[in-house]
Amino acid sequence: MFKGQIEQIRRFNGVVTLHVGALEDSYLQRGRPLSEARLLHEIRDGTDVRALRERLKLDSGHISRLLRSLEAQGLVRTTADPSDGRVRRVALTPDGLNERATYEALSDELAMSFLRPLDPNQRNRLVDAMTEVERLLRAGAVEIRLEPPASAAAQWCLEQYFAELSARFEVGFDPSRSNPASPEEMTPPSGFFLVAWLDGAPQGCGALKVSDGASGEVKRMWTAPTARGLGIGRRMLRSLEAMAREAGLTRLRLETNRALNEAQALYRSEGYQEVAPFNAEPYAHHWFEKKL
Repeated sequence: MFKGQIEQIRRFNGVVTLHVGALEDSYLQRGRPLSEARLLHEIRDGTDVRALRERLKLDSGHISRLLRSLEAQGLVRTTADPSDGRVRRVALTPDGLNERATYEALSDELAMSFLRPLDPNQRNRLVDAMTEVERLLRAGAVEIRLEPPASAAAQWCLEQYFAELSARFEVGFDPSRSNPASPEEMTPPSGFFLVAWLDGAPQGCGALKVSDGASGEVKRMWTAPTARGLGIGRRMLRSLEAMAREAGLTRLRLETNRALNEAQALYRSEGYQEVAPFNAEPYAHHWFEKKL
């Protein structure tokens, strides 16, 4: 079924690895492999090693070896977090900053080598195609995980969500006036809270309240502005529906504000039908329902 697509992806990967020099022991002729060069690019002052590991999809042993090599070269320093000795932080030394700047200049020249042989139309086509490939690969890298609603990631998402509603609603938004979705109501078996992760950071959330033995409510649907266009909202909604089915629910309900046009479009495209108000949510203008 996927044979032709898999073959095309493998050909694409082969071309890219050759073009970017991924097979060379000395990436961009700087005496170290691509993995170490990429790590230098990602490190900022006081970067959490755990976040770096998750962002680059490296196991702890591999990233430790890479960091030890860069430390031996005098390019990075690793220290314990002053507030939590279990957390390691890494920063570039002055030599590391200079080396990263050199890599940046060489990387720009490598990118120019892709464009230089092409005519203007071909250059635009190449860049447009790369933009689309990047977007789709990022969409595929999103992970949706069940999280405790009191976790730091969940609370960050909710804070961002409430702040956006306050900015977009005509009358602002006060969570204390809205119909509640307490941590207990979003914790199994009473409910579920999902967080979308990308590049080691939370990028969206969604929750399900199990109202009774047959119905559930979708709550707290939000995607970070920087991650929009990747289909996170749709995946989140479908994940919540799958969990509702597993819980034996046969109907989902939700409400939304008239300012959230993109949310209304998503719900309608996923088969939700607008119905009469079924609660007294003060910020709602539209109520939806879907039979599972």
